[in-house]
Amino acid sequence: MVSTSSGSLVRITERVPSISGAEIAAELSPPPQFEHASFDSYRTDPDFPSQQEAVDRLREFAAVWRAQRPGGFFSRNRKPKAEKPGIYLDGGFGVGKTHLLAALWHGAPGPKYFGTFIEYTALVGALGYVPALALLSGAKLICIDEFELDDPGDTMLMTRFLGELMAGGTQVAATSNTPPNALGEGRFAAADFLREIHALSSNFQTLRIDGLDYRRRATEGGAVSVDDEALTRTVDALVAGGHTVALDDFDALISHLATVHPSKYVKLLSGVDVIALRGVRVLSNQNDALRLVAFIDRVYDAEIPIVASGVALSDAFDDEMMSGGYRKKYLRAISRLIALTTGELPPHD
Repeated sequence: MVSTSSGSLVRITERVPSISGAEIAAELSPPPQFEHASFDSYRTDPDFPSQQEAVDRLREFAAVWRAQRPGGFFSRNRKPKAEKPGIYLDGGFGVGKTHLLAALWHGAPGPKYFGTFIEYTALVGALGYVPALALLSGAKLICIDEFELDDPGDTMLMTRFLGELMAGGTQVAATSNTPPNALGEGRFAAADFLREIHALSSNFQTLRIDGLDYRRRATEGGAVSVDDEALTRTVDALVAGGHTVALDDFDALISHLATVHPSKYVKLLSGVDVIALRGVRVLSNQNDALRLVAFIDRVYDAEIPIVASGVALSDAFDDEMMSGGYRKKYLRAISRLIALTTGELPPHD
């Protein structure tokens, strides 16, 4: 790390983070930008009635907990029960699914957990299946953001894991860009796992949320790219202004991400105010691209702006990727990259 009297220059590629199961569990709460998310602060678009309908249904889902509190209307009578133990928010990018998921979490009694799909699979990997199940058992609510089943192992693991938690009385809320009965489609032989996928989806009531991607409502085109000279000037000015800037070559970052488990990406960003990437290019390796998507998700959660040279980051995924089974993941990343490079960071996702 290069320090100055004002800010500092660091390199993500020099960081080798570690994270324990206990640390993962301790971080299972909404990202900082959703600290005060509520149903009232969710701005519905009157052109898309499904948004208000989703808010109303989620309020009903949360009403079960309110009624079960001491002194609640149902406290001396038969307590109400949700139709199904899970609720699933299905919709496009930037329609506010994460905001609504966080609002539900804030309204639930504890113990409760909120994390991305990859954080839960990482928790099981770090602790082991039985200890992870014991840790989360008894939770009133588990929220899973960005629910995706990218390989058969995750399918088997998470369907069993969530099934056992639901059987114990835990309610589960999830978001995804894919309906629960279509998870895994286009990525592996979904037919081989149809029974497991259907068993999982039968526990959820699905809410479809339509709308425009708010990250792109005021932004046309793609992510902003600058030349190398402008990148250097920007980095120097930011450091002189007291900011901690992470400056890395794009290829070096991509190579480094391959050596770090995605559950640790959040630690790569510790203390960083701005990310500067030099020499962005189009990726042709799907594993590299998926790691970049996971990294950008954590950058977005941390609300760290990016300045980059080379190819616009929104063009970093080649045509074959954009037409393949992970297309929705790449589209979400592109939406976020446009926001991160234009300064149009949003109030909710």
